Amino acid sequence: MGAVSFDIPAARFSDEQAPFLSARRVSEQLGLTLSELARLAGIARNTLTAKSSARKVDSALSSIVRIIAMASEMAGDEKRAVIWFKHQPIPGWAGKTAYDLVGEGKSDKVLAYLEAVRSGVYA
Repeated sequence: MGAVSFDIPAARFSDEQAPFLSARRVSEQLGLTLSELARLAGIARNTLTAKSSARKVDSALSSIVRIIAMASEMAGDEKRAVIWFKHQPIPGWAGKTAYDLVGEGKSDKVLAYLEAVRSGVYA
């Protein structure tokens, strides 16, 4: 997948003092608790808040942030993208949402679906 410019700056999902994604800010944007976000990202709850785990957290959250950014670009705003992410079943995945697929470790499938839709494959 080529480089994509998103309307949502990554800085929106990070703290001003750190170059990494902030679990707290991502959870607020998605309307999830830190425990729910940890389950979704496939990491331990304590890892989300440990300073020494910033790179691991950044890596775990980056695909979620990319999905929200791409969906926001397509939907027109972030609130719609979050609603889509959590509630809209993706065709061909037996009623599963992007949230469900990410929780199963299939973020790449969600990104591929969004790229296909953006390219007009499912239009």
